Amino acid sequence: MGNNAHLKKNIGFSVATSLVVGTVIGSGIFMKPGIVIAATGNSTIALWAWIIGGIITLASGLTIAEVSVKIPKTGGLYVYIEEVYGKFWGFLCGWVQTLVYGPAIMGALSLYFGTLVAGFFGFSENSKIIIGIITILFLCFMNLLGTQYGGFIQNIATIGKLIPIILIATFGIFNGDMHILNMESGVNQSFSMGAAILATLFAYDGWMNVGYIAGEMKNPSKTLPRAIISGILIVIVAYLTVNIAMLHVLPASKIVALGPNAASTAAALLFGKMGGNIITIGIMVSIFGCLNGKILTFPRIPFAMASNGILPGSKALSTVHPKFKTPIGATLSQLVIAIFMMLFGNPDRLSDIAMFSVFLFYGLAFLAVFLLRKKDIGAKSLYKVPLYPFTPIVAVVGALYIVGSTFINSPIDAFLSIGIAIIGIPVYMKLKSNQQKKSLTKAS
Repeated sequence: MGNNAHLKKNIGFSVATSLVVGTVIGSGIFMKPGIVIAATGNSTIALWAWIIGGIITLASGLTIAEVSVKIPKTGGLYVYIEEVYGKFWGFLCGWVQTLVYGPAIMGALSLYFGTLVAGFFGFSENSKIIIGIITILFLCFMNLLGTQYGGFIQNIATIGKLIPIILIATFGIFNGDMHILNMESGVNQSFSMGAAILATLFAYDGWMNVGYIAGEMKNPSKTLPRAIISGILIVIVAYLTVNIAMLHVLPASKIVALGPNAASTAAALLFGKMGGNIITIGIMVSIFGCLNGKILTFPRIPFAMASNGILPGSKALSTVHPKFKTPIGATLSQLVIAIFMMLFGNPDRLSDIAMFSVFLFYGLAFLAVFLLRKKDIGAKSLYKVPLYPFTPIVAVVGALYIVGSTFINSPIDAFLSIGIAIIGIPVYMKLKSNQQKKSLTKAS
């Protein structure tokens, strides 16, 4: 247990479930309905995509929880991969998270925020990039000051993300007169279930962190699986209800045309202009808070790697601000890459690239369960995956499906991500030989 030994074990089922819901649920639900309908061509199949994305998420969360209980160290995916597959794979995972996943998520959230602000104030379409860049600069600056405001923003953001979901879901289902099922998307886009499920996974992202609470739970082996299953089922139902509610109020083709602004339009139809504005502000606060959380956590990966000297420019990347004690080098590096991506990619493409790049390593993390089970046969674990080996197999197959379908639907994006991973191989070799030379010189 190590670092969790001194924590009070006082988390029961209901608190654990609400923590799972809070970790997974987010404003991705409002950004993606149009993309999912466009990829499937029809509202019924779009709803199925949300269900399948939810099932992959459920299997993923249940599987990763066992990995995180068996490797109770902070650092998430990067640490799990390194621990199970060795330093080389750990490096590649951290490398891809540093250069692709982290900045692409930050860039996508900034651009979604910019799109909503521009729509809200009636600014031109082009202003979304400027608003997005100003927002990410502001939040990076605030996080580097190391003030305690981060937690305050997170608390408001949690309320901000739940209110629009609850209001749109409940009122949209009872009001509105559109047919929900079999509405055509109104766009001539080739059918792709893989692209649709990939889009839903951006909204479900966050399940990676559900196992962290095991050390603070009264009876994790029994309570944690129940909390993960209940929590993720609540999220699936919430996402389906939001989709059904929006389809009840707006035709599918309109949801596709409006993109990220569809939720605001649906809210305005349900609650009048004023109510619609309040809900839009809720969604904006939620994305703002989500972006703040990412800016706080993502730089920790390059910072940890640079502190161990395993990134090019480690000295600069592991710089800590002398006064505020924040990882200034790592944060600025993520900021620069994110802004570069924002200038060249739209938020939907960036979020797809992010999900693809991280699912390459999620797949390895799911397989790790089988390897870890072999190592400690008969060891009493705090938590075991329910329905083993079926659940981890669903997670692995889900990851393979996402990776495979991205190669078919967006080969350029897939090859870009894989290319960046491959560039990491000679970088790792070079850094390793440098470290060996250094230790030899020290020894002599």
